[in-house]
Amino acid sequence: MPLTFDLPIEQLRTYRGKNPRPSDFDSFWDKGLAEMRLIDPQVELIAAEFQAPNAECFHLFFTGVGDARVHAKLLRPANAPSPHPAVLLFHGYTGDSGDWFDKLGYVSAGLTVAALDCRGQAGLSEDSGSVTGNTLHGHIIRGLNDAVRGFPERMLFRQIFLDTAQLARIVMEMPDVDANRVCVTGGSQGGALTIACAALEPRVKRAAPLYPFLSDYMRVWEMDYAKDAYQELQEYFRHSDPMHGLEATLFEKLGYIDVQFLAPRVRAEVLWGIGLMDTICPPSTQFAVYNKLTSPKKMAIYPDFGHEPLPGWYDQAFQFLTGL
Repeated sequence: MPLTFDLPIEQLRTYRGKNPRPSDFDSFWDKGLAEMRLIDPQVELIAAEFQAPNAECFHLFFTGVGDARVHAKLLRPANAPSPHPAVLLFHGYTGDSGDWFDKLGYVSAGLTVAALDCRGQAGLSEDSGSVTGNTLHGHIIRGLNDAVRGFPERMLFRQIFLDTAQLARIVMEMPDVDANRVCVTGGSQGGALTIACAALEPRVKRAAPLYPFLSDYMRVWEMDYAKDAYQELQEYFRHSDPMHGLEATLFEKLGYIDVQFLAPRVRAEVLWGIGLMDTICPPSTQFAVYNKLTSPKKMAIYPDFGHEPLPGWYDQAFQFLTGL
């Protein structure tokens, strides 16, 4: 196995993370879930222009925390018996739910598919400021100033994490879906949301994250990898804390949206994809999460690959998620 730029594999297998965990982390998320459950989601299904012989395709809208209108693509198998399983799909950072076409494999396997558009990114969901469309970067630090002032519930990724759980709950309540056979998957940001969803909605049965983002921010910073996906950490210090007087406080607040601390809540069986040459989401930041999982788990390790397509990964994930 080639040497990684990160820790040796033996140390990765026991690494537990650097970022501080807020002392009220559990109550923070319990309060968020309680807020979410009080919302009338006002679910709306609108038939999509795209249709396929084996699928019924809809735009699904629901009201999320902060009264934002959130969008997902929903595809139902046309001839599957009810109730049948479902899969939730989460996209990469700044992206959207993608084309209808690439979801048809799951539909053909008899699954309902729901693909979330993250708030303020490239899809149709509203962000916390109630505007549609793409606000591009800055979502890790969106609301961080408010968090420092004592209002961490204003952090944007808190709302996005809760959107994943709310979407799972909506899908599980559909009469043609078996709530005991719902699974989740996604890569990079989508990998982080896969973990967040499975943690905040513990009925999720299986989860297949691919090189997750949004973990162990302090480790990213100390490795000098606050670039690419994590560039906004550097931008925050340069513009808002150039002398690093608030560094310890900032990393503690980022702990609220660090998926390594959500990992112990996961009850789903997990299949994890990782490339040991990943300089976008360094392996140690991923192992910080993986090593905190207490549910059944397996890691598919690609020693020579980075943050890129991993040969055979999507085949493995498909078989894992459709094997319920």
